[in-house]
Amino acid sequence: MLRSRTARRRWLAAIGLVSVSALALSACAQSDRETDSTGAGKVGGTFTFGAAGAPKLFDPFYATDGETFRVARQMFNGLTTFKPGTAEPAPELAESWSPSADGLTWTFKLRQNVKFHDGTPFNAEAVCANFDRWYNQKGAGTSDAVSQYYVDNFGGFADGAKPSLYKSCSAKDANTADVVLTSSTSKFPDILGLPSFSMQSPTALKQYDADNVQAQGDSFTFPAYATDHPTGTGPFKFGSYDKANNTIELVRNDDYWGEKAKLDKVVFRIIPDETARKQALKSGDIDGYDFPAAADWEGLKKDGFNVQIRPAFNVMYFGINQAGNPKLQDLKVRQALAYAINREQLVKSQLPEGAKVADEFIPETVGGYAKDVTKYEYNVDKAKSLLAEAGASDLTLKFYWPSEVTRPYMPSPKDIFGAISGDLEKAGIKVEAITKPWNGGYLTDVDQHVPDVFLLGWTGDTGSADNWIGTFFGNPENRFSTGKSPWGATLAADLKKADATPDRDARLKLYEGLNKQIMSEYLPAIPISHSPPALVVKSDVKGITPSPLTDEKFGPASKG
Repeated sequence: MLRSRTARRRWLAAIGLVSVSALALSACAQSDRETDSTGAGKVGGTFTFGAAGAPKLFDPFYATDGETFRVARQMFNGLTTFKPGTAEPAPELAESWSPSADGLTWTFKLRQNVKFHDGTPFNAEAVCANFDRWYNQKGAGTSDAVSQYYVDNFGGFADGAKPSLYKSCSAKDANTADVVLTSSTSKFPDILGLPSFSMQSPTALKQYDADNVQAQGDSFTFPAYATDHPTGTGPFKFGSYDKANNTIELVRNDDYWGEKAKLDKVVFRIIPDETARKQALKSGDIDGYDFPAAADWEGLKKDGFNVQIRPAFNVMYFGINQAGNPKLQDLKVRQALAYAINREQLVKSQLPEGAKVADEFIPETVGGYAKDVTKYEYNVDKAKSLLAEAGASDLTLKFYWPSEVTRPYMPSPKDIFGAISGDLEKAGIKVEAITKPWNGGYLTDVDQHVPDVFLLGWTGDTGSADNWIGTFFGNPENRFSTGKSPWGATLAADLKKADATPDRDARLKLYEGLNKQIMSEYLPAIPISHSPPALVVKSDVKGITPSPLTDEKFGPASKG
Protein backbone atom coordinates (compact mmCIF):
# COMPACT_ATOMS: atom_id res chain seq x y z
CA MET A 1 0.00 0.00 0.00
CA LEU A 2 1.35 3.38 -0.97
CA ARG A 3 1.09 6.26 1.37
CA SER A 4 2.12 9.85 0.96
CA ARG A 5 5.57 10.39 2.35
CA THR A 6 4.88 14.03 2.92
CA ALA A 7 5.55 14.84 6.54
CA ARG A 8 1.96 15.49 7.34
CA ARG A 9 1.77 16.36 10.96
CA ARG A 10 -0.34 14.09 13.12
CA TRP A 11 -1.72 17.05 14.97
CA LEU A 12 -3.34 18.02 11.70
CA ALA A 13 -4.23 14.70 10.25
CA ALA A 14 -5.64 13.23 13.37
CA ILE A 15 -7.59 16.29 14.32
CA GLY A 16 -10.75 15.62 12.63
CA LEU A 17 -10.54 12.36 10.91
CA VAL A 18 -11.06 9.95 13.67
CA SER A 19 -14.73 9.40 13.63
CA VAL A 20 -17.30 7.19 15.08
CA SER A 21 -20.18 5.23 13.97
CA ALA A 22 -23.14 3.67 15.34
CA LEU A 23 -24.20 0.14 15.38
CA ALA A 24 -27.18 -1.25 13.82
CA LEU A 25 -28.56 -4.58 13.02
CA SER A 26 -29.30 -5.64 9.54
CA ALA A 27 -32.52 -4.36 8.08
CA CYS A 28 -33.16 -7.97 7.24
CA ALA A 29 -33.44 -9.25 10.76
CA GLN A 30 -32.54 -12.88 11.10
CA SER A 31 -35.02 -15.33 12.52
CA ASP A 32 -32.56 -16.31 15.20
CA ARG A 33 -32.05 -12.75 16.40
CA GLU A 34 -32.54 -12.50 20.13
CA THR A 35 -31.95 -10.15 22.96
CA ASP A 36 -28.67 -10.65 24.77
CA SER A 37 -28.50 -11.89 28.32
CA THR A 38 -28.35 -8.36 29.73
CA GLY A 39 -31.41 -7.25 27.81
CA ALA A 40 -29.38 -4.31 26.53
CA GLY A 41 -29.85 -4.94 22.83
CA LYS A 42 -30.61 -7.43 20.13
CA VAL A 43 -28.00 -9.83 18.85
CA GLY A 44 -27.03 -10.41 15.25
CA GLY A 45 -27.11 -8.51 11.99
CA THR A 46 -24.83 -6.19 10.08
CA PHE A 47 -24.12 -2.55 10.80
CA THR A 48 -23.11 -0.39 7.84
CA PHE A 49 -21.28 2.84 8.51
CA GLY A 50 -20.61 5.57 5.96
CA ALA A 51 -16.90 6.35 6.13
CA ALA A 52 -15.58 9.59 4.68
CA GLY A 53 -12.46 8.01 3.24
CA ALA A 54 -10.45 4.84 2.80
CA PRO A 55 -8.13 3.68 5.56
CA LYS A 56 -4.46 3.97 4.71
CA LEU A 57 -3.71 0.51 6.10
CA PHE A 58 -4.79 -1.75 8.97
CA ASP A 59 -1.67 -1.77 11.15
CA PRO A 60 -2.46 1.04 13.60
CA PHE A 61 1.18 1.48 14.63
CA TYR A 62 1.92 3.01 11.23
CA ALA A 63 -1.34 4.94 10.97
CA THR A 64 -2.00 8.64 11.33
CA ASP A 65 -5.44 8.88 9.76
CA GLY A 66 -8.79 8.69 11.44
CA GLU A 67 -10.29 6.28 8.94
CA THR A 68 -7.66 3.67 9.87
CA PHE A 69 -8.14 4.33 13.57
CA ARG A 70 -11.92 3.99 13.23
CA VAL A 71 -11.50 0.43 11.94
CA ALA A 72 -8.61 -0.42 14.28
CA ARG A 73 -10.61 0.52 17.38
CA GLN A 74 -12.97 -2.37 16.65
CA MET A 75 -10.22 -4.98 16.11
CA PHE A 76 -7.61 -4.11 18.70
CA ASN A 77 -7.25 -3.48 22.41
CA GLY A 78 -4.61 -1.50 24.25
CA LEU A 79 -3.19 -2.03 27.70
CA THR A 80 -5.37 0.92 28.64
CA THR A 81 -8.42 2.50 27.09
CA PHE A 82 -10.59 5.51 27.91
CA LYS A 83 -13.67 5.45 30.08
CA PRO A 84 -16.60 5.75 27.65
CA GLY A 85 -17.60 9.35 27.08
CA THR A 86 -14.50 10.76 28.79
CA ALA A 87 -10.75 11.24 28.36
CA GLU A 88 -10.03 9.35 31.61
CA PRO A 89 -7.74 6.31 31.25
CA ALA A 90 -9.32 2.98 32.15
CA PRO A 91 -8.18 -0.65 32.24
CA GLU A 92 -8.39 -2.79 29.13
CA LEU A 93 -5.80 -5.55 28.58
CA ALA A 94 -4.08 -4.35 31.73
CA GLU A 95 -6.35 -4.75 34.73
CA SER A 96 -4.23 -2.37 36.80
CA TRP A 97 -0.95 -0.49 36.75
CA SER A 98 1.30 1.33 39.17
CA PRO A 99 4.34 3.60 38.74
CA SER A 100 7.48 3.63 40.83
CA ALA A 101 8.04 6.64 43.06
CA ASP A 102 10.21 8.31 40.43
CA GLY A 103 7.67 7.64 37.68
CA LEU A 104 10.15 5.68 35.59
CA THR A 105 9.02 2.07 36.05
CA TRP A 106 5.41 1.09 35.33
CA THR A 107 4.14 -2.32 36.41
CA PHE A 108 1.15 -3.64 34.46
CA LYS A 109 -0.98 -6.49 35.80
CA LEU A 110 -2.47 -8.18 32.76
CA ARG A 111 -5.87 -9.66 32.07
CA GLN A 112 -5.71 -13.46 31.88
CA ASN A 113 -7.20 -15.91 29.37
CA VAL A 114 -6.95 -13.45 26.48
CA LYS A 115 -6.07 -14.67 23.00
CA PHE A 116 -5.21 -12.89 19.79
CA HIS A 117 -7.38 -13.52 16.76
CA ASP A 118 -4.85 -16.11 15.54
CA GLY A 119 -5.31 -18.13 18.73
CA THR A 120 -1.96 -17.24 20.29
CA PRO A 121 -1.92 -16.10 23.93
CA PHE A 122 -1.74 -12.52 25.11
CA ASN A 123 0.70 -12.30 28.00
CA ALA A 124 3.61 -10.27 29.37
CA GLU A 125 5.96 -11.56 26.68
CA ALA A 126 3.54 -10.30 24.03
CA VAL A 127 3.44 -6.90 25.73
CA CYS A 128 7.22 -6.61 25.66
CA ALA A 129 7.33 -7.86 22.07
CA ASN A 130 5.08 -4.96 21.07
CA PHE A 131 7.11 -2.33 22.96
CA ASP A 132 10.32 -3.73 21.53
CA ARG A 133 8.85 -3.76 18.03
CA TRP A 134 8.05 -0.06 18.26
CA TYR A 135 11.49 0.80 19.65
CA ASN A 136 13.45 -1.32 17.18
CA GLN A 137 12.02 0.08 13.97
CA LYS A 138 14.65 0.44 11.26
CA GLY A 139 15.01 2.28 7.97
CA ALA A 140 11.74 3.67 6.66
CA GLY A 141 10.02 2.58 9.85
CA THR A 142 11.84 5.31 11.78
CA SER A 143 10.47 8.07 9.54
CA ASP A 144 8.06 10.33 11.35
CA ALA A 145 5.88 10.10 8.24
CA VAL A 146 5.50 6.37 8.97
CA SER A 147 5.67 6.05 12.77
CA GLN A 148 4.26 9.47 13.58
CA TYR A 149 2.53 8.62 16.84
CA TYR A 150 5.57 6.82 18.23
CA VAL A 151 7.87 9.71 17.28
CA ASP A 152 5.53 12.28 18.78
CA ASN A 153 5.07 10.38 22.04
CA PHE A 154 8.20 8.29 22.58
CA GLY A 155 10.77 10.21 20.53
CA GLY A 156 13.74 8.23 19.22
CA PHE A 157 14.38 4.59 18.38
CA ALA A 158 17.00 2.02 19.31
CA ASP A 159 19.46 3.55 16.84
CA GLY A 160 20.03 6.31 19.38
CA ALA A 161 19.77 9.12 16.83
CA LYS A 162 17.33 10.91 19.11
CA PRO A 163 16.51 10.46 22.80
CA SER A 164 13.75 7.96 23.48
CA LEU A 165 11.20 7.93 26.26
CA TYR A 166 11.24 4.10 26.15
CA LYS A 167 14.06 2.18 27.83
CA SER A 168 13.05 -1.44 28.34
CA CYS A 169 10.32 -3.97 29.04
CA SER A 170 10.53 -7.18 31.05
CA ALA A 171 8.07 -9.97 31.79
CA LYS A 172 8.17 -10.58 35.54
CA ASP A 173 5.76 -13.46 35.05
CA ALA A 174 3.13 -14.40 32.47
CA ASN A 175 0.73 -11.75 33.71
CA THR A 176 3.03 -8.96 34.89
CA ALA A 177 5.06 -6.63 32.70
CA ASP A 178 7.45 -3.88 33.80
CA VAL A 179 7.94 -1.01 31.37
CA VAL A 180 10.86 1.31 32.12
CA LEU A 181 10.99 4.87 30.81
CA THR A 182 13.94 7.24 30.58
CA SER A 183 12.03 10.11 32.18
CA SER A 184 8.78 10.71 33.98
CA THR A 185 5.95 11.98 31.77
CA SER A 186 2.36 13.04 32.17
CA LYS A 187 1.55 11.16 28.96
CA PHE A 188 1.92 7.76 30.58
CA PRO A 189 -0.06 5.53 30.66
CA ASP A 190 -2.80 7.51 28.86
CA ILE A 191 -1.08 7.20 25.47
CA LEU A 192 -1.30 3.42 25.67
CA GLY A 193 -5.03 3.82 25.00
CA LEU A 194 -4.33 5.30 21.56
CA PRO A 195 -4.94 2.94 18.62
CA SER A 196 -1.31 3.22 17.48
CA PHE A 197 -0.17 1.49 20.66
CA SER A 198 -2.63 -1.39 20.48
CA MET A 199 -1.38 -4.87 21.31
CA GLN A 200 -0.80 -6.97 18.18
CA SER A 201 -0.03 -10.66 17.82
CA PRO A 202 3.77 -11.17 17.84
CA THR A 203 3.27 -14.38 15.87
CA ALA A 204 1.27 -12.67 13.11
CA LEU A 205 3.63 -9.70 13.04
CA LYS A 206 6.52 -12.06 12.37
CA GLN A 207 4.63 -14.35 9.98
CA TYR A 208 3.57 -11.48 7.71
CA ASP A 209 6.78 -9.46 7.96
CA ALA A 210 5.02 -6.53 9.60
CA ASP A 211 8.09 -4.27 9.95
CA ASN A 212 9.11 -4.51 6.31
CA VAL A 213 8.18 -0.94 5.34
CA GLN A 214 9.95 0.35 2.25
CA ALA A 215 10.33 3.86 0.87
CA GLN A 216 9.24 4.16 -2.73
CA GLY A 217 9.70 7.61 -4.18
CA ASP A 218 7.58 9.98 -2.15
CA SER A 219 5.52 7.13 -0.74
CA PHE A 220 5.93 3.96 1.28
CA THR A 221 5.00 0.35 0.68
CA PHE A 222 3.66 -1.68 3.57
CA PRO A 223 3.81 -5.47 4.01
CA ALA A 224 0.98 -7.98 3.88
CA TYR A 225 0.36 -7.74 7.62
CA ALA A 226 -0.72 -4.12 7.26
CA THR A 227 -2.97 -4.73 4.29
CA ASP A 228 -4.49 -8.18 4.85
CA HIS A 229 -3.61 -9.71 8.22
CA PRO A 230 -4.12 -7.28 11.14
CA THR A 231 -4.34 -9.43 14.28
CA GLY A 232 -5.51 -8.05 17.58
CA THR A 233 -7.60 -9.11 20.57
CA GLY A 234 -10.69 -6.95 19.93
CA PRO A 235 -14.39 -7.83 19.63
CA PHE A 236 -14.22 -7.86 15.83
CA LYS A 237 -11.77 -9.55 13.46
CA PHE A 238 -10.64 -8.41 10.04
CA GLY A 239 -12.80 -9.91 7.30
CA SER A 240 -12.00 -8.32 3.97
CA TYR A 241 -11.29 -5.09 2.13
CA ASP A 242 -13.08 -4.90 -1.23
CA LYS A 243 -11.40 -1.94 -2.90
CA ALA A 244 -13.54 -2.24 -6.02
CA ASN A 245 -16.70 -1.73 -3.99
CA ASN A 246 -15.13 0.52 -1.35
CA THR A 247 -16.15 -1.66 1.58
CA ILE A 248 -14.34 -3.08 4.60
CA GLU A 249 -15.91 -5.94 6.49
CA LEU A 250 -15.23 -6.96 10.08
CA VAL A 251 -16.72 -10.07 11.68
CA ARG A 252 -17.51 -10.82 15.30
CA ASN A 253 -14.78 -12.44 17.37
CA ASP A 254 -16.61 -15.26 19.12
CA ASP A 255 -13.58 -15.88 21.33
CA TYR A 256 -13.43 -12.32 22.60
CA TRP A 257 -12.28 -12.11 26.21
CA GLY A 258 -14.96 -9.58 27.22
CA GLU A 259 -18.64 -9.22 26.47
CA LYS A 260 -19.14 -10.49 22.96
CA ALA A 261 -20.16 -8.06 20.25
CA LYS A 262 -23.88 -8.16 19.50
CA LEU A 263 -23.46 -7.61 15.79
CA ASP A 264 -22.41 -10.33 13.38
CA LYS A 265 -20.59 -7.88 11.13
CA VAL A 266 -19.58 -4.27 10.77
CA VAL A 267 -19.21 -2.92 7.25
CA PHE A 268 -17.54 0.40 6.45
CA ARG A 269 -18.77 1.82 3.16
CA ILE A 270 -16.51 4.55 1.85
CA ILE A 271 -18.53 7.57 0.70
CA PRO A 272 -16.28 10.63 0.44
CA ASP A 273 -19.04 13.19 -0.19
CA GLU A 274 -20.85 14.36 2.96
CA THR A 275 -24.11 15.06 1.11
CA ALA A 276 -23.97 11.58 -0.41
CA ARG A 277 -23.49 10.09 3.08
CA LYS A 278 -26.55 11.96 4.30
CA GLN A 279 -28.62 10.68 1.39
CA ALA A 280 -27.34 7.15 1.98
CA LEU A 281 -28.53 7.37 5.58
CA LYS A 282 -31.93 8.67 4.57
CA SER A 283 -32.35 5.95 1.96
CA GLY A 284 -31.36 3.24 4.43
CA ASP A 285 -28.16 2.25 2.64
CA ILE A 286 -26.10 3.00 5.73
CA ASP A 287 -26.92 3.07 9.43
CA GLY A 288 -24.84 6.04 10.48
CA TYR A 289 -22.01 8.43 9.62
CA ASP A 290 -19.70 10.86 11.29
CA PHE A 291 -19.47 14.66 11.39
CA PRO A 292 -22.84 15.65 9.91
CA ALA A 293 -22.82 19.32 8.98
CA ALA A 294 -24.09 21.48 11.83
CA ALA A 295 -26.62 23.02 9.44
CA ASP A 296 -28.14 19.54 8.99
CA TRP A 297 -28.53 18.66 12.67
CA GLU A 298 -32.08 19.93 13.11
CA GLY A 299 -33.24 18.46 9.81
CA LEU A 300 -31.82 15.06 10.68
CA LYS A 301 -33.50 15.19 14.09
CA LYS A 302 -36.84 16.07 12.51
CA ASP A 303 -36.42 13.11 10.17
CA GLY A 304 -36.13 10.83 13.17
CA PHE A 305 -32.38 10.26 13.24
CA ASN A 306 -30.35 10.35 16.41
CA VAL A 307 -27.80 13.16 16.29
CA GLN A 308 -25.33 12.41 19.06
CA ILE A 309 -23.24 15.39 20.11
CA ARG A 310 -19.81 14.79 21.57
CA PRO A 311 -18.32 16.90 24.35
CA ALA A 312 -16.25 19.73 22.91
CA PHE A 313 -12.67 18.52 23.18
CA ASN A 314 -10.97 20.57 20.54
CA VAL A 315 -9.72 24.04 19.77
CA MET A 316 -9.79 26.10 16.59
CA TYR A 317 -7.08 28.72 16.49
CA PHE A 318 -5.84 31.60 14.37
CA GLY A 319 -2.26 30.60 13.65
CA ILE A 320 0.50 33.21 13.53
CA ASN A 321 3.82 32.55 11.81
CA GLN A 322 6.58 34.80 13.14
CA ALA A 323 9.07 33.74 10.46
CA GLY A 324 7.61 35.48 7.43
CA ASN A 325 6.52 38.93 8.58
CA PRO A 326 8.88 40.45 11.19
CA LYS A 327 6.08 42.63 12.56
CA LEU A 328 4.41 39.49 13.88
CA GLN A 329 7.33 39.04 16.30
CA ASP A 330 5.99 42.06 18.19
CA LEU A 331 3.64 41.06 21.03
CA LYS A 332 1.62 44.26 20.54
CA VAL A 333 0.84 43.26 16.96
CA ARG A 334 -0.28 39.77 18.00
CA GLN A 335 -2.40 41.29 20.76
CA ALA A 336 -3.91 43.70 18.22
CA LEU A 337 -4.97 40.71 16.12
CA ALA A 338 -6.62 39.15 19.17
CA TYR A 339 -8.56 42.33 19.95
CA ALA A 340 -9.54 42.73 16.30
CA ILE A 341 -11.28 39.34 15.95
CA ASN A 342 -14.90 39.28 17.13
CA ARG A 343 -14.77 35.72 18.41
CA GLU A 344 -18.10 35.94 20.28
CA GLN A 345 -19.94 36.85 17.08
CA LEU A 346 -18.03 34.24 15.08
CA VAL A 347 -19.05 31.49 17.51
CA LYS A 348 -22.69 32.58 17.39
CA SER A 349 -22.85 32.86 13.62
CA GLN A 350 -20.53 30.12 12.36
CA LEU A 351 -20.37 27.30 14.88
CA PRO A 352 -22.89 24.74 16.15
CA GLU A 353 -24.93 24.99 19.31
CA GLY A 354 -22.76 24.34 22.34
CA ALA A 355 -19.65 26.01 20.90
CA LYS A 356 -17.91 28.63 23.03
CA VAL A 357 -15.14 31.16 22.77
CA ALA A 358 -11.74 29.68 23.68
CA ASP A 359 -9.81 31.80 26.18
CA GLU A 360 -6.79 29.47 26.02
CA PHE A 361 -5.53 26.50 24.03
CA ILE A 362 -7.02 23.76 26.21
CA PRO A 363 -10.66 23.19 27.19
CA GLU A 364 -11.75 23.40 30.82
CA THR A 365 -11.82 19.60 31.15
CA VAL A 366 -8.05 19.31 30.66
CA GLY A 367 -5.92 19.45 33.81
CA GLY A 368 -3.85 22.61 33.95
CA TYR A 369 -6.63 24.85 32.65
CA ALA A 370 -6.23 28.31 34.18
CA LYS A 371 -9.38 30.25 35.00
CA ASP A 372 -7.72 33.64 35.19
CA VAL A 373 -5.80 34.00 31.93
CA THR A 374 -5.63 37.32 30.09
CA LYS A 375 -8.73 37.68 27.94
CA TYR A 376 -9.05 39.59 24.69
CA GLU A 377 -12.53 41.04 24.28
CA TYR A 378 -13.46 42.41 20.86
CA ASN A 379 -12.17 46.00 20.71
CA VAL A 380 -11.35 47.52 17.33
CA ASP A 381 -10.11 50.80 18.80
CA LYS A 382 -7.65 48.99 21.06
CA ALA A 383 -6.46 46.91 18.13
CA LYS A 384 -5.78 50.05 16.09
CA SER A 385 -4.02 51.69 19.04
CA LEU A 386 -1.70 48.70 19.56
CA LEU A 387 -0.88 48.56 15.87
CA ALA A 388 0.02 52.26 15.95
CA GLU A 389 2.24 51.77 19.02
CA ALA A 390 4.02 48.95 17.20
CA GLY A 391 4.45 51.00 14.03
CA ALA A 392 2.30 48.48 12.16
CA SER A 393 -0.71 50.53 11.13
CA ASP A 394 0.01 49.56 7.54
CA LEU A 395 0.02 45.82 8.31
CA THR A 396 -0.66 43.43 5.43
CA LEU A 397 -1.10 39.72 6.13
CA LYS A 398 -0.96 36.68 3.88
CA PHE A 399 -4.00 34.84 5.29
CA TYR A 400 -4.36 31.11 4.42
CA TRP A 401 -7.58 29.11 4.72
CA PRO A 402 -8.20 25.50 3.57
CA SER A 403 -10.55 24.57 0.75
CA GLU A 404 -12.31 21.26 0.11
CA VAL A 405 -12.38 20.25 3.75
CA THR A 406 -14.29 20.56 6.97
CA ARG A 407 -13.05 19.73 10.41
CA PRO A 408 -14.87 19.03 13.69
CA TYR A 409 -13.66 22.37 15.03
CA MET A 410 -13.97 24.19 11.69
CA PRO A 411 -17.23 23.28 9.89
CA SER A 412 -16.98 25.91 7.13
CA PRO A 413 -13.45 27.29 6.61
CA LYS A 414 -14.57 29.68 3.88
CA ASP A 415 -17.21 31.34 6.06
CA ILE A 416 -14.90 31.47 9.06
CA PHE A 417 -12.18 33.01 6.94
CA GLY A 418 -14.68 35.58 5.66
CA ALA A 419 -15.75 36.55 9.16
CA ILE A 420 -12.20 36.91 10.49
CA SER A 421 -10.82 38.72 7.46
CA GLY A 422 -13.70 41.19 7.70
CA ASP A 423 -12.82 41.86 11.33
CA LEU A 424 -9.15 42.39 10.48
CA GLU A 425 -10.01 44.85 7.74
CA LYS A 426 -12.13 46.86 10.18
CA ALA A 427 -8.96 47.29 12.24
CA GLY A 428 -7.13 48.61 9.19
CA ILE A 429 -5.27 45.39 8.39
CA LYS A 430 -4.99 44.46 4.73
CA VAL A 431 -5.63 40.80 3.96
CA GLU A 432 -4.16 38.81 1.09
CA ALA A 433 -6.41 35.78 0.86
CA ILE A 434 -4.90 32.46 -0.21
CA THR A 435 -6.72 29.14 -0.23
CA LYS A 436 -5.47 25.67 -1.11
CA PRO A 437 -6.78 22.12 -0.70
CA TRP A 438 -6.07 20.60 2.70
CA ASN A 439 -3.81 17.87 1.30
CA GLY A 440 -3.06 19.76 -1.88
CA GLY A 441 -0.73 22.42 -0.59
CA TYR A 442 -2.39 23.91 2.46
CA LEU A 443 -0.77 21.77 5.12
CA THR A 444 2.54 21.74 3.28
CA ASP A 445 2.65 25.53 3.05
CA VAL A 446 1.73 25.91 6.71
CA ASP A 447 4.47 23.47 7.72
CA GLN A 448 6.94 25.34 5.53
CA HIS A 449 6.03 28.69 7.12
CA VAL A 450 4.61 30.24 3.96
CA PRO A 451 1.50 31.99 5.41
CA ASP A 452 1.63 34.92 7.80
CA VAL A 453 -1.58 33.75 9.46
CA PHE A 454 -3.75 30.66 8.98
CA LEU A 455 -6.72 28.69 10.27
CA LEU A 456 -6.12 25.39 12.04
CA GLY A 457 -7.10 23.40 15.10
CA TRP A 458 -6.73 20.27 17.17
CA THR A 459 -8.81 17.51 18.73
CA GLY A 460 -7.20 16.07 21.83
CA ASP A 461 -5.81 12.53 21.96
CA THR A 462 -5.70 12.46 25.76
CA GLY A 463 -6.58 14.63 28.72
CA SER A 464 -2.96 15.59 29.33
CA ALA A 465 -2.09 19.27 28.78
CA ASP A 466 1.09 18.05 27.12
CA ASN A 467 -1.04 16.61 24.34
CA TRP A 468 -2.27 20.16 23.65
CA ILE A 469 0.14 23.00 24.42
CA GLY A 470 3.10 20.60 24.53
CA THR A 471 2.26 19.54 20.97
CA PHE A 472 1.79 23.11 19.79
CA PHE A 473 4.73 24.87 21.43
CA GLY A 474 6.98 22.12 22.89
CA ASN A 475 9.49 22.60 20.08
CA PRO A 476 10.54 26.14 19.10
CA GLU A 477 10.82 24.94 15.49
CA ASN A 478 7.06 24.65 15.26
CA ARG A 479 4.71 26.02 12.63
CA PHE A 480 4.27 29.21 14.65
CA SER A 481 8.03 29.83 14.46
CA THR A 482 8.13 30.66 18.16
CA GLY A 483 11.90 30.15 17.98
CA LYS A 484 12.04 33.59 16.31
CA SER A 485 11.17 35.14 19.66
CA PRO A 486 13.59 35.05 22.62
CA TRP A 487 10.97 33.28 24.74
CA GLY A 488 10.36 30.42 22.25
CA ALA A 489 13.06 28.11 23.60
CA THR A 490 12.15 29.00 27.19
CA LEU A 491 8.52 28.09 26.62
CA ALA A 492 9.52 24.77 25.05
CA ALA A 493 11.83 23.94 27.96
CA ASP A 494 9.19 24.89 30.53
CA LEU A 495 6.63 22.68 28.81
CA LYS A 496 9.02 19.73 28.92
CA LYS A 497 9.69 20.40 32.60
CA ALA A 498 5.98 20.40 33.36
CA ASP A 499 5.44 17.15 31.44
CA ALA A 500 8.27 15.45 33.37
CA THR A 501 7.00 16.51 36.81
CA PRO A 502 5.83 13.29 38.54
CA ASP A 503 3.62 14.93 41.18
CA ARG A 504 0.25 15.59 39.58
CA ASP A 505 -0.71 18.62 41.65
CA ALA A 506 2.67 20.23 41.10
CA ARG A 507 2.46 19.46 37.39
CA LEU A 508 -0.98 21.00 37.00
CA LYS A 509 0.18 24.17 38.76
CA LEU A 510 3.04 24.44 36.29
CA TYR A 511 0.62 24.06 33.38
CA GLU A 512 -1.74 26.64 34.86
CA GLY A 513 1.14 29.08 35.08
CA LEU A 514 2.22 28.33 31.53
CA ASN A 515 -1.28 28.86 30.20
CA LYS A 516 -1.29 32.30 31.84
CA GLN A 517 2.09 33.14 30.33
CA ILE A 518 1.05 31.91 26.92
CA MET A 519 -1.97 34.20 26.86
CA SER A 520 -0.35 37.26 28.44
CA GLU A 521 3.38 37.27 27.67
CA TYR A 522 3.70 35.16 24.52
CA LEU A 523 0.41 34.89 22.57
CA PRO A 524 1.98 32.71 19.85
CA ALA A 525 -1.45 32.20 18.25
CA ILE A 526 -5.03 33.14 19.07
CA PRO A 527 -7.44 30.50 20.37
CA ILE A 528 -10.83 30.98 18.75
CA SER A 529 -13.32 28.35 19.91
CA HIS A 530 -14.15 24.96 21.34
CA SER A 531 -17.04 23.32 19.48
CA PRO A 532 -18.85 19.98 19.78
CA PRO A 533 -18.76 17.66 16.74
CA ALA A 534 -21.55 15.13 16.24
CA LEU A 535 -22.31 11.76 14.73
CA VAL A 536 -25.68 10.59 13.47
CA VAL A 537 -27.27 7.14 13.52
CA LYS A 538 -30.64 5.59 12.92
CA SER A 539 -33.11 5.89 15.76
CA ASP A 540 -32.97 2.21 16.70
CA VAL A 541 -29.21 2.16 17.19
CA LYS A 542 -28.23 1.63 20.81
CA GLY A 543 -25.02 1.29 22.78
CA ILE A 544 -22.93 4.07 21.25
CA THR A 545 -21.39 6.50 23.73
CA PRO A 546 -20.16 9.71 22.09
CA SER A 547 -16.54 10.25 23.04
CA PRO A 548 -14.68 13.56 23.30
CA LEU A 549 -11.75 11.65 21.76
CA THR A 550 -13.93 10.16 18.99
CA ASP A 551 -13.07 6.87 20.67
CA GLU A 552 -16.43 5.21 20.17
CA LYS A 553 -16.43 1.41 20.19
CA PHE A 554 -18.92 -0.71 18.26
CA GLY A 555 -18.68 -3.83 20.42
CA PRO A 556 -21.45 -2.83 22.86
CA ALA A 557 -23.75 -1.50 20.14
CA SER A 558 -26.89 -2.99 18.71
CA LYS A 559 -29.93 -2.06 16.74
CA GLY A 560 -33.17 -2.55 18.51
